[in-house]
Amino acid sequence: DAGNGTLVVLRVAGIYGPGKLPLTRLRSNTPMIGADAAPWTNRIHIDDLVSVCEAAMARGRDGAVYNVSDGHPGNMRDYFDRVADLFQLPRAPLIGADEALTALSPGMLSYLAESRRLDNSRMLEELGVTLRYPDLASGLAACVSR
Repeated sequence: DAGNGTLVVLRVAGIYGPGKLPLTRLRSNTPMIGADAAPWTNRIHIDDLVSVCEAAMARGRDGAVYNVSDGHPGNMRDYFDRVADLFQLPRAPLIGADEALTALSPGMLSYLAESRRLDNSRMLEELGVTLRYPDLASGLAACVSR
């Protein structure tokens, strides 16, 4: 319920931000599949997610479904590499898709089994949201400064 008697659905991408980064995985040297096998993923910084939730409660259209993402899909390998580089950690060891079946957790395998690129234009246009972190680079940089 958007607070005004309407119902909106938020399809939220992978959430990242301070305390929501794969630092433990990187520090423990957990492997990751290569970019060629990595699916498309979408991200949203936690601060932007809060802004979108507030906008949806105030301006969401009854019955509307909003894709909540920064609008710049990437792949899982790139995300892990960017986090590792930014925090000066070793990059995750590279494994193939077959090896991933035994090396990665069921949760990660489930995440890797999905591949989609979300269009966030309805969120931006109808909710009037301006993202503070419109791409992964700006959002990750903000995580380092906190």
